[in-house]
Amino acid sequence: MTVKEMTVQTLTEKVLNKEHLVIFDVRNESDFHDWKIEGENFEYINVPYFELIDGVDSVIGRLPKDKDVVVVCAKGGSAAFVAEQLVEAGFDNIYTLVGGMKAWSEHLHKAKVYEDDKMKVYQFIRVGKGCLSYMVISGNEALVVDPSRFIDVYEQVAQEEGVAITHIVDSHLHADHISGGKALAERTGATYYLMKSEGAVFDFEPLEKHDRIDFEQVQLEVLAVKTPGHTPGSVSFFVNNQLLFSGDTIFVGGLGRPDLGGKAAEWAADLYDTVYEKVAAIADDVIVLPAHYANLDEEMSKAGYIGDTLGNIRARNDMMQDKKKQEFIDIVVQNANTETPPNFEDIVAINRGLKAVDMEQQQELEIGPNRCAMHHTR
Repeated sequence: MTVKEMTVQTLTEKVLNKEHLVIFDVRNESDFHDWKIEGENFEYINVPYFELIDGVDSVIGRLPKDKDVVVVCAKGGSAAFVAEQLVEAGFDNIYTLVGGMKAWSEHLHKAKVYEDDKMKVYQFIRVGKGCLSYMVISGNEALVVDPSRFIDVYEQVAQEEGVAITHIVDSHLHADHISGGKALAERTGATYYLMKSEGAVFDFEPLEKHDRIDFEQVQLEVLAVKTPGHTPGSVSFFVNNQLLFSGDTIFVGGLGRPDLGGKAAEWAADLYDTVYEKVAAIADDVIVLPAHYANLDEEMSKAGYIGDTLGNIRARNDMMQDKKKQEFIDIVVQNANTETPPNFEDIVAINRGLKAVDMEQQQELEIGPNRCAMHHTR
């Protein structure tokens, strides 16, 4: 009997459908506890691979035979070795995750967010990483928001939709993943926009020069200089007075972290002004679409995308409700010692154009969860 394989696409559907599944993770305990495949109805067993090299007898009693079991490791090889032994031991419900956690980290799931007679909007959910990117389609053109480095995905969707990617925007200089903005612009000839204050050293179109970007039947407002808080040049994009691409400023379950630059109090004051002045003027029924999420089960809408109305987000988040400025700053500073995104200094240097790494190094740098938010501040 051969070992069955499960792709990241199939596993994503199981996560979204809230199916029951057993994840048998054979990575080291520290890696497992730091970052694992999250599913609302998933069960977990973690036994490091080195404990299973000489046989799987020690875990046979812990594994069910009436539920599907997916064996997971970093890249797939160790899991396949363990799975083969389990099949030989009589299990017929064993799968390996093709490509392991590396593949899980890199998969983008496309979901439709919005459609009317002027535009169509897709969200790309990087399920294993908690990162979100978007494509806004109108007429024969498309704009991409916060693209990941997997630019083939956006090009494929543009081709399927019969449109050209003409505009690319990054809401800020990302700290937990490598942006695909520059590479996608080079491939497509699109204009790439970024805040000059973020310190990138390559050629781009500074958002400081644009209060808005218009194409076809879309009007994208760049919320003026701008919506700082997570980084000093962090911006939000308000599209057709209906959608707010909030970057890492506002999340479904929290606010962006202003402590990554070592200026927690100063940038928290900026974040306060953003929340209580600029965002306060936006209507409750506007749909907020962030650049990250923390918990898929809690933050996914019934429509199948990550986002919510601004009114619902305000109602849940007491940091957005009648806080005095100093009180707000004090809370942020008190929470400023949480873990930083793994390798964030290297990733920021790459996104600024100050450092170049090969594909394998990019994969290694991005491994792990995102930690860009003060999540669930209620």
